[in-house]
Amino acid sequence: MSDLRQRQTILIADDVPENIELLVVILDESYDIKVASNGEKAIKIVYSEEPPDLILLDVMMPGLSGHEVCRRLKANPDRRKIPVIFVTAMSAVEDERLGLEIGAVDYITKPFSPPVVKARVHTHLALYDQSRELERMVDQRTRDLLVSRQQIIRRLGRAAEFKDNETGNHVIRMAHYSQLIADAIGLGSSAQDVLLQTAPMHDIGKIGIPDSVLLKPGKLDAAEWTLMKQHPLMGADIIGTHDDELLRTARQIALTHHERWDGSGYPGGLKGDAIPLVGRIVAVADVFDALISVRPYKAAFSTEDAVKYMTSEKGRHFDPALIPAFEKVLPDILRVKDTFADELGAQTDVELIS
Repeated sequence: MSDLRQRQTILIADDVPENIELLVVILDESYDIKVASNGEKAIKIVYSEEPPDLILLDVMMPGLSGHEVCRRLKANPDRRKIPVIFVTAMSAVEDERLGLEIGAVDYITKPFSPPVVKARVHTHLALYDQSRELERMVDQRTRDLLVSRQQIIRRLGRAAEFKDNETGNHVIRMAHYSQLIADAIGLGSSAQDVLLQTAPMHDIGKIGIPDSVLLKPGKLDAAEWTLMKQHPLMGADIIGTHDDELLRTARQIALTHHERWDGSGYPGGLKGDAIPLVGRIVAVADVFDALISVRPYKAAFSTEDAVKYMTSEKGRHFDPALIPAFEKVLPDILRVKDTFADELGAQTDVELIS
């Protein structure tokens, strides 16, 4: 039974029953066969949940010609890689050129030679198998590289938080808060995932701030505060300028998450929509988690007091459109807070994959 499931499937599309019968006799011993008597039926079979592995396609059919069927299949990203072999009595060079130009991999001319049919089908199925295996390997490698990159981002974020608190779970919590807020305002899953992966890099610039300033158990003086306000610029410099979307977004967040809606933030004094959306979202997530966490210079706020502060800063510190979204997902945020509580110890190996 397992051997039958492994058999490859060939679609034979021809309006002449005798041609279909002959091809079935030639190929049925080695392959599972599907048949279509016209172009419309052929397209329906190819677009089904179980598409064929190869198509033997007659050129001259009533309704949709073989050429038109091939054009439509090659225009479909999900099906264009299925090899198409034209089966035809036409043998002019111009006919073959046209077929190859629109995406066919080969021609078989009538009358059929069984050894030629078998050889051509076998060759192109083998090439298709090799292509699919290569794609699978590339996809796996790409996935491995993505996971590695995510882990590097996590570790860099963790390196900054080592200087701020005992466990560094802050970067995990605020990343999930950011994703929840992004979801609440209607950002798509791809944008949410990028935000989830890059938010942990927001304070990477704190690596460049001396411990005497960063961990000072009291109010910073003017010189110390001036130095502290350099960490977004330091973070942007550490991350650098890249075409890669993750690193580009991480840099944007590191640089702008301390900007304020009313223009009183730093380092650029950006105001309103001039602040990138990712920076505005991370500002909400970062401040809320900082409020409810113990810091060298303060005790933790209660959840109620923290929420009161967040709402009081709507339109001043925070984008006014984000506070209702924050309040909407607050129950989920509190669940994240409990799941990644500092007292549970560092959870650096938790996957940040939505």
